[in-house]
Amino acid sequence: MTTEHFWQGKRVCITGGAGFLGSFLIENLRRRGVTDIFVPTIEKYNLTDLADQERMLDDARPDMIIHLAAHVGGIGANREKPAEFFYDNLMMGVPLMHKAWQRGVSKFVAIGTICAYPKYTPIPFKEDDLWNGYPEETNAPYGLAKKMLLVQAQAYRQQYGYNAIFLLPVNLYGPRDNFDPRSSHVIPALIRKCVEAQERGDEEIVAWGDGSPTREFLYVEDAAEGIARAAELYNGPEPVNLGSGNEISIKDLTETIVRLTGFKGRLTWDTSKPNGQPRRALDTSRAEALFGFKAQTPFEEGLRRVIEWYRSQKH
Repeated sequence: MTTEHFWQGKRVCITGGAGFLGSFLIENLRRRGVTDIFVPTIEKYNLTDLADQERMLDDARPDMIIHLAAHVGGIGANREKPAEFFYDNLMMGVPLMHKAWQRGVSKFVAIGTICAYPKYTPIPFKEDDLWNGYPEETNAPYGLAKKMLLVQAQAYRQQYGYNAIFLLPVNLYGPRDNFDPRSSHVIPALIRKCVEAQERGDEEIVAWGDGSPTREFLYVEDAAEGIARAAELYNGPEPVNLGSGNEISIKDLTETIVRLTGFKGRLTWDTSKPNGQPRRALDTSRAEALFGFKAQTPFEEGLRRVIEWYRSQKH
């Protein structure tokens, strides 16, 4: 079945479609011939409110829901508001999938988070290891709330034959990311720190932790491609990682961003600050086997694009 044929006449509702990943997913789906995309904005629909969910479904009348919406933040935000991260993510996901099943929405694509993995998962993270321990404490409430969508998808498939799938993207980065210092993730935070320090002529920048943890990052356009492919081609119960297969230490990442931004000062590590999960890298073989997805963007190339975009927004 060709892409155009699959998407022909489909009404697709993308929660979180106004966000960072959502904007790229919409572009990807339009290239695939999707013409009817409904994006519920936070101003019109509070997705933690059940009445608003009903109203959104009345307005969207979707054939498919791609549920990207999430209440997210960095380590600091998760430590300050664990209850909010748990409740908001659970309530905007679980009731929505239930209502989608009740209303006969033909497919539900749930986007999880790798924060759902146990703190000490063997590297690389395999989907079969998801239940082998408790997640890293600082973001466990968020990670577990999202993981309930996997439990729900599998239960609804088993009992009702409902076609809900669950994807686990690794940390994303790319143009249009969130650069707010209070809530941004590591790549935009470091880029902003280096660019601003360079503009002020600072002699040093301070990074959190000791630089030893490793992370994996997926370029946002690659993530959008992975989600679109899964929405089109994957109809199974198993959770699927979406990643780049490229593990990098925070130290190497920071030094790379310092080099690419051209910051010439000192780099100092504040070891009183938390490191977060010790290592993160995904086994990405399942996505390739099940729907032919493999990340395409080389890491430094992706970083260069983000730095260029950020500089272009400042001026």
